[in-house]
Amino acid sequence: MFNLYFSINTFDIILIGILITLFLILTGLTVGFYMRPVRIYRKKENSGLITQDVPPVSVIVYAKNESVNLQKHLPFLLHQQYPTYEVIVINDGSTDESEDVLSLLESQYQNLYHTFIPQESRYLSRKKLALTVGIKAAKHDILMFIEANCKPISPNWLIQMVQPYLRKGKETEIVLGFCAYRKATGLFHKLVSYDNLLTGMQYLSAALGGHPFKGNGRNLSYRKDLFFKNKGFSSSLKLHAGDDDLFINTYAKGSNTQVEYAPESVTEMEVIDRFAVWQEMKVSRAATQHHYRSGSLFLYRFEAFLYFLFIVSTLFALSMAITGNFLLPVVSLGVYVVYYLVKGIVFNKSAKLLQQKKMGFSLPLLDILLYSFNVYVRIYRLFRGKNDYTFRVSGKKR
Repeated sequence: MFNLYFSINTFDIILIGILITLFLILTGLTVGFYMRPVRIYRKKENSGLITQDVPPVSVIVYAKNESVNLQKHLPFLLHQQYPTYEVIVINDGSTDESEDVLSLLESQYQNLYHTFIPQESRYLSRKKLALTVGIKAAKHDILMFIEANCKPISPNWLIQMVQPYLRKGKETEIVLGFCAYRKATGLFHKLVSYDNLLTGMQYLSAALGGHPFKGNGRNLSYRKDLFFKNKGFSSSLKLHAGDDDLFINTYAKGSNTQVEYAPESVTEMEVIDRFAVWQEMKVSRAATQHHYRSGSLFLYRFEAFLYFLFIVSTLFALSMAITGNFLLPVVSLGVYVVYYLVKGIVFNKSAKLLQQKKMGFSLPLLDILLYSFNVYVRIYRLFRGKNDYTFRVSGKKR
């Protein structure tokens, strides 16, 4: 009976070999690449903060119909433990009470300023126009970017985010930070949270390895001089999006980019209340990724392809149980469980470091759902690609 259930042939050996090979590569990527932020942070965890002679900073906040969030989050920005800084809010044609909220707060805080982008402005990426106005208005060379639906989790956010400039001097032109997704219950929020964590681990780890490829405008810093010497967003004005990730992809190098993800440097965004909003965010990111430097996304697409093969091979091996052969199902299930044990440990350690909610036992389900949704986003973009652009002439994209 044992021989019947656990007999092995050449086909079994080949399939087991494929499964183990995929397991080793994927596990190697998980431990070697995704664990990098945790490993490096542990080495420098006890390094002290530099608090003397810190440079003045301009914090730029983009807002559109965010009166509630402005009222809730601006106090966190305006009470930072930092000697000299200003907060500039760009109100992008809001039709809610944002202007009233900003005027009231401006009368209470001397370091708060705001400007307004008229609703009538057209044929440009409104967000890039708004950010450019804010950058021109900034008094200081070091710029810090955050959005109205986000807040720093610590009053030491600014002092923590400027540390790379102090350690590396003028050589540092860009600092990448992390924005956590606020803890919330429900499968949808778990999926958004996992996607946010995965993306953050990717760009932080890549930058730590000397190959920066993107950043997040909810927690990002660069020098004003870098912006103007490269003519701002001129290289991507035809796209609605790309003010953060595409700008960083274009101008970030291993020699001029640092990362800061100590717990006090993390910001936190409000939860996304509708699936359609998240879908639009994902589609927008997919549009800018099309314009990244060649090879920027090779590792992640290669990983996605290997993961697809791993899941298909595992499912096929499990299906062999119906033939009475239990060797393949037992081996494949064991490999699958070990892979997710390793991945769970790595991702939960990273989530703890980055102030993000842990995934727990839902990680395998989240992987499948996110992989499927990313495929859907790619297909969806094929039917709405023209909407990625700011304007068209004679029916053609510009």
